[in-house]
This record gives sequence, C-alpha cells and structure tokens, in this order.
Amino acid sequence: MEQQLHGGWIEVVCGPMFAGKTEEIIRRIRRLEYAKKNVIVFKPFIDDRYSQDEIISHNKTRAKSISIKKAMEILDYVKDNTDAVVVDEAQFFDDKIVDVAEYLADKGIRVIIGGLDRNFRGEPFGPMPKLLALAESVTKLTAICVKSGRPATRTQRLIDGAPAKYDDPLVLIGASESYEPRAREFHEVVNKPVRIKK
Repeated sequence: MEQQLHGGWIEVVCGPMFAGKTEEIIRRIRRLEYAKKNVIVFKPFIDDRYSQDEIISHNKTRAKSISIKKAMEILDYVKDNTDAVVVDEAQFFDDKIVDVAEYLADKGIRVIIGGLDRNFRGEPFGPMPKLLALAESVTKLTAICVKSGRPATRTQRLIDGAPAKYDDPLVLIGASESYEPRAREFHEVVNKPVRIKK
C-alpha cells in the first residue's frame, strides 16, 4: 500500500529473487510518472544482466535508469525539482546508501528502494537491514518455491546445478541459471556454520 505522506519518506520493496521486486518498483515509477512527478532511477553499475541503462524485471518490464558505482553519486543527479528517487538492487551498494536515503527523505523526497533482504546464505544482505529499519514503509514479497510450491523467502544459489558453499563469493550476478526461489526448509547452503548447538 502506498502511503500518502507530506514531505519525504523511505519505502523498501524486498524479498528473494523472482518475487517481483523490480516489477513492483516499476509499477510505482509509472504511477509517479502519471502524476507528472520528477523521478530519477538508479541501479548499481555491476548489475548489467539485461541492460546498462534500464532496470528490467525478469519478465522484461523496464524503466530508464542511471548506473552508478557508489551510493553518494546519487546526490550528483538530484535537483531541486526532484520528487522521487528510486534505487534498485540496493544490496549491492555500500553502506552510504543508508545515509543518502535518509538525507533525501529529510529533504522532502520520496525514496523507493528495492533489493534482496537476504544473501544466498540466507543472511541479511549488505545495507538492507538498516534500510528496512529506517523505512516508513516496507513491502516484503515472496516468490514461489520451485521445490514445494509454497511461498519462497530465500534465494538458492546453484553452481553447476548443486547448492553453493557457504564460503563462495557473496556477489555473483546471475538469473535463473544461477538462482532459484526456495522456502526455508528447501534452502541449502553447503558447510553453513551452525550458530546454536544443543
């Protein structure tokens, strides 16, 4: 549900891969465009799966975007007449994305942020936990588990068809060839440390 607030605020759209996060963000962009609002969309430079100058959902819905390497670069593009700033795949940015989001919201700008809330290990991903804590609005989406058909909250990484190891690199840009949505009980990580032992 979109909030009707005066001034700026932060809203986060999160969930596993294939949950429709980018699709939901593009829906919000379209609504802003229909309302004649000035919107600037950003994505991390490393996410070049489909395009370097667009955010594109897995089912090919798209919106123009600016690729940046560091979160602070966002401020170079924001003008006095900017109504909304949209950031997709925020988990790939440095922690400064949190400060940028807070700064923009304090300036009266609507900030819409999308990203994976968990990494392939099932752990909180990058700056997303702080963004979730600071947001006025959070939309947590689920995908469909490919094993059970139940709601999927995790992203399963596959390497040559087998579950990834815990100590594999945290960032691996890919789509359906490397990842699939899984429910908790079907999410597998090889050599995952046991945090609590009885």
